Amino acid sequence: MSAESGPDRGPAAEVRSRDQDDDDTLGELGYRPELRRTLGNFHTFAAGISYISILTGTFQLFYFGVSFGGPAYWWSWPMVFCGQLMVALCFCELAARYPVAGSIYNWAKRMGGPHVGWLGGWMMMTATMVTLSAVALAYQITLPQIDDRFQFVGDGRGRNDQAANAVLLGSVLILFSTLVNAFGVKLMARINSAGVFIELIAAVLLIIFLAAHITRGPGTALTETYGLGSGRSLGYFGAFLTASLASAYVMYGFDTASSLGEESHDPGRNAPRAILRALIASFLIGAFILLFALLAVPDLKAEELSTGGLQYVVPATLGDTVGEVFLWAVVVAITVCVLAVQAAGIRLMFAMARDNNLPAGSKLARVSPRFGTPVVPAVLIGVVGVVILVVNINQPQIFSVITSIAIIMIYVAYLLVTVPMLLRRLRGGWEPREGAFSLGRWGLPVNVAAVLWGAAMSLNLAWPRAEVYNATGPQHWYLRWGAFLFIGVVAVGGFAYYWFVQRHRTGVLAEHRSGTPDPADPGAPAAPPSPPAA
Repeated sequence: MSAESGPDRGPAAEVRSRDQDDDDTLGELGYRPELRRTLGNFHTFAAGISYISILTGTFQLFYFGVSFGGPAYWWSWPMVFCGQLMVALCFCELAARYPVAGSIYNWAKRMGGPHVGWLGGWMMMTATMVTLSAVALAYQITLPQIDDRFQFVGDGRGRNDQAANAVLLGSVLILFSTLVNAFGVKLMARINSAGVFIELIAAVLLIIFLAAHITRGPGTALTETYGLGSGRSLGYFGAFLTASLASAYVMYGFDTASSLGEESHDPGRNAPRAILRALIASFLIGAFILLFALLAVPDLKAEELSTGGLQYVVPATLGDTVGEVFLWAVVVAITVCVLAVQAAGIRLMFAMARDNNLPAGSKLARVSPRFGTPVVPAVLIGVVGVVILVVNINQPQIFSVITSIAIIMIYVAYLLVTVPMLLRRLRGGWEPREGAFSLGRWGLPVNVAAVLWGAAMSLNLAWPRAEVYNATGPQHWYLRWGAFLFIGVVAVGGFAYYWFVQRHRTGVLAEHRSGTPDPADPGAPAAPPSPPAA
């Protein structure tokens, strides 16, 4: 039997051949393949959809939208989707062209150069660590409602009982996530995929159950504003813009599907599909959950709707037993969301460290020969996440401010990709990968829409609203302007460090370097003959 007709020409050989092609593409970008390619289509899709985590986001923020915009806030969901879809389409082209770890950092670097890339990566990395802590806190709003025994600190009625218990539960979750992520991407992917499967099944069942209990039509629910526009300078539009934050806080993180590009099979083709599938599936599922919750809740004007959120709606509509089952599904969703957030942060830190763009870069970029993952970034991100929780244990208002700012920083990091990409399009310097995902003649208008949307929503998120940044007294100007102040300090301070210290060391570390980068690519990583030690 000849080699051409033997078993080596079967599906396994084809997969190995495609993986070799992907490794060759990585080599052309200047990097040696080190992470193990073990992830398939569903794994990458699951990474994106678990970061968005519809059950986590809707159950955590439904009350916010209703309290500031009434049931009519639902319209912000399709609005945010349309804007984020423009961003996602731009990311799809980049994921096909540059299937590398640390997507936002590498895309910003290749579109805008090393300085823009570092700032985008720095903003995203800082935001990711705060987001990790924020998502872990969601255990507190779910587990004690399932069983009082999950309230380990006090009885929940003391001044700091809930905050302290939230830190305890969140720290345990982050510890679990750190161990799973450190022990290898395959273990993380298996748990994440199983969790996403449970979340999707639970979400579909929840939609069906709520639909079976509809008591009113959309014409009633989706036009109810509770009169929240009265007394505002912009009328209900001002209230709606505030309420839209509840949707903007959920629909992001779809780029995680591409951040695992160096651990995926055929990422140039699969990553763009995974990005779009994750965003579209999240939009549809979330839209129906929110819609049918508003149509099925016994009393549309119940005060608990704007205080208890979906945690009130589900048991009130479906009964305590069924409601508890769905709350357990929310716990699963929160768990896999934390896994995905940390996994994305690890790849981002690894990518920046590999370019020697972080202190102790050689240690942060080291891939464990046993587990095939960057273990040090996993531990470091986990430790920082727990520290953020502990520091804010008695400062829930300041923590809510920082959490809101973390979301803004992610939107800003997205802008640091879409704006340079638009400039390259206008200069005729952008060419999608041949035979891969491409927007064609729609590229320019979609890119313009993505930039306009990102800038408008970032401004809306950062607007100094007392009800968002200083919800309880006493009023402090530095809290209301916290977004501008915090982001300014992080951006200016971080970039000053890069400019005066780190940029003089930057360059792909020798142990991670492979081949010669494309000289025609202005964002290609430098490859100095002897990069200084970290």
